[in-house]
Amino acid sequence: MLDMRLCFTATTVFLALYSTIAHADSPGRKDLADKHAPAGIMGDHLHDKGEWMVEYKYMVMSMEDNRIGENTISDQDAIGPAGPPPGIIVEGIQTNAGATPTQMTMEMHMAHIMYGASDDITLYTMLMMPALTMDHIRGDGNPAGRGGEFTTHNSGFGDTSFGALLRLYSTDSQDFLVNLGCSVPTGDIYRESTAPTNGMMSQPLPYPMRLGSGTFNARPGVTWKYFRDWWSGGVQFQTDLPIGRNYRGYSVSDEFRLNSWTSVLLTDNWSVSLRGEHLWRTDYDGADSSADNLLISTNVEEFRGGYWYNLGIGTQLMAHGHYFNFEFVPTIAQDLDGIQLETDYSVIASWSKAW
Repeated sequence: MLDMRLCFTATTVFLALYSTIAHADSPGRKDLADKHAPAGIMGDHLHDKGEWMVEYKYMVMSMEDNRIGENTISDQDAIGPAGPPPGIIVEGIQTNAGATPTQMTMEMHMAHIMYGASDDITLYTMLMMPALTMDHIRGDGNPAGRGGEFTTHNSGFGDTSFGALLRLYSTDSQDFLVNLGCSVPTGDIYRESTAPTNGMMSQPLPYPMRLGSGTFNARPGVTWKYFRDWWSGGVQFQTDLPIGRNYRGYSVSDEFRLNSWTSVLLTDNWSVSLRGEHLWRTDYDGADSSADNLLISTNVEEFRGGYWYNLGIGTQLMAHGHYFNFEFVPTIAQDLDGIQLETDYSVIASWSKAW
């Protein structure tokens, strides 16, 4: 299955290279509805010198049911059988004695500003406001007793991104860009809640419920886009690499994303797109001493990595100087380290305007 998905990506790149050689440039082609990549892609385009762009982007991700590797398990299997020892053992680690997650909703509000410092350099910044909600079932090791349900929630400012997009090569029908991006740790990574124990005691929120990485992160990437008479496409490799460990003693996953997409013009102002995304994450490095492996699997640093393959189905629309971008992104394959909530789908929508 993985070989087939990688083959699909390689085929897309080959066809794009062939089309670049076989077709002449089309002047003005980059101004049509497919001038931007699908909604799930960032850092794919530049602006002319002195031009500004503002964008609001919204994303929601739905996660439900636990998975060990490539296999989905029931909530009862995730919480383990009743009686001692509490919880379950996965890859030699005893966990979920206090609770197991059953589903999670991750929302993200993003405010994006871009400015053309020159025709070949565009500067950008992005403010992020995540809202995280996770449902749970209590386990045998919970002082509030087994079987009760509870929900935790966390929201606020996330990490802030900065960067510069550099055009290395360009013709009327293609662009090759480098993204020199980074993020700064403006998101809170330590909050407590009494919900897990029904008010009996306070506990730190586990890793997936924290608002940022706590570290400065490097986010380099490269993008190649190409345009034809009635269709276009692109390939992007993007990374997110924490630098060192945060004040809680850990660093989040190294992240690697390989995307390829094709867009088809229905009219000059309306296009549809199909995108394939390979996503790899490593496990966390280090550990927060307050994150007890025994209590819940979302505290286990070794259970944060894995591989995901996402398929984006999108549309782009230009109207009266405004640009609208939408994508529905189901996850069609995933292989997770340890036990984690599996990802079902994401929805991404954005509005932007340049002047």
